[in-house]
Amino acid sequence: PGLGDALARVEIGGISLPIAIGLLVMMYPVLAKVRYDKLDTVTGDKKLMVSSLVINWIVGPAVMFALAWIFLPDLPEYRTGLIIVGLARCIAMVIIWNDLACGDREAAAVLVALNSVFQVIAFSLLGWFYLDLLPQWLGLGNGQGLDVPVWHVALNVIVFLGIPLVAGYLTRRVGEKKMGREKYESNFLPKIGPWALYGLLFTIVILFALQGDAITSQPLDVVRIALPLLVYFAVMFFGSFLLGKAIGLSYERTTTLAFTAAGNNFELAIAVAIATFGVTSGQALAGVVGPLIEVPVLIGLVYVALAWRKNFAPAQLTTTAKES
Repeated sequence: PGLGDALARVEIGGISLPIAIGLLVMMYPVLAKVRYDKLDTVTGDKKLMVSSLVINWIVGPAVMFALAWIFLPDLPEYRTGLIIVGLARCIAMVIIWNDLACGDREAAAVLVALNSVFQVIAFSLLGWFYLDLLPQWLGLGNGQGLDVPVWHVALNVIVFLGIPLVAGYLTRRVGEKKMGREKYESNFLPKIGPWALYGLLFTIVILFALQGDAITSQPLDVVRIALPLLVYFAVMFFGSFLLGKAIGLSYERTTTLAFTAAGNNFELAIAVAIATFGVTSGQALAGVVGPLIEVPVLIGLVYVALAWRKNFAPAQLTTTAKES
């Protein structure tokens, strides 16, 4: 408990510094592997781009809204917290899930950047729609406002995507200039690659240290919050994976589409819930439970994706598989 309290006090602008460090260490090696000169091959893939936007910003929030009301009709605080989680689309941890599942790194970089732009523009608007306007339209109550400054969302995006993205890009540019692409990818990248997993493990440990007390003191509430989250991750991942295969995407891009759809920006969701409703609120607890369920579930889905790889025809497999 003492460690958790100490870690909770280490924050800048409402962002947990230990979690930020863990995510930055996790994302940097993966983003240093991205071939930035190949990004135009992703932006030209209209099927991937349109599918990702629709799934992330129309389907995802709507699915979470429906599940929150179905599973938690009598618990408005937890329900609101889950809806906020559904609005915060993933811009960080999806990078590592995608890489572990041999997804398309360039596609992941483009899609998380796209999500980041939409997050800054649409987060507050979608919060108003799903928490205030839509419940009134459906006769579910008076609704609840969500006043989130754009700068707060923008700061979150800058810290959790901007910094590692710039670092990865500069590392790639300088590294290739000094040693050439072949040596950069065969000598340098394998040395920094393991740090992605170190960062992931560090982040998981910090999450449990910060929130373990809240989780263990309310186990039944945690179970009720976890159930709709489990359904959400399954619906979003498998639905997106099947869609990607149906529209003819390669395994790598199908995997990227599925993980960007299933993941969420838990740090933003937790920060918004705490800033709006308080650190001891039910909304904050729902935000905290999110990543503790998401991390093990998405690790499992990495193995599911790899097992399904054999179902793709050779023509649907590209050469963008993960280097060791």
